[in-house]
Amino acid sequence: MMNIIYRMLRFRRGPWEMLATILIALGVIMLMQPFAIGLYSYSFIVTLVGTVMFIIVSHFPE
Repeated sequence: MMNIIYRMLRFRRGPWEMLATILIALGVIMLMQPFAIGLYSYSFIVTLVGTVMFIIVSHFPE
């Protein structure tokens, strides 16, 4: 049980925040591209996941 708590406390904001920002940017690019309807279809989900992830990660320790 202590090992799980220790692993959760090791989360740092920097790398996770960068990943969330990349997901948001990728979702916006997918939304604006005119070539593939499949990318357009998943753009909202990717942007939403990135945004929710950014909100959660912003509460991680520095």
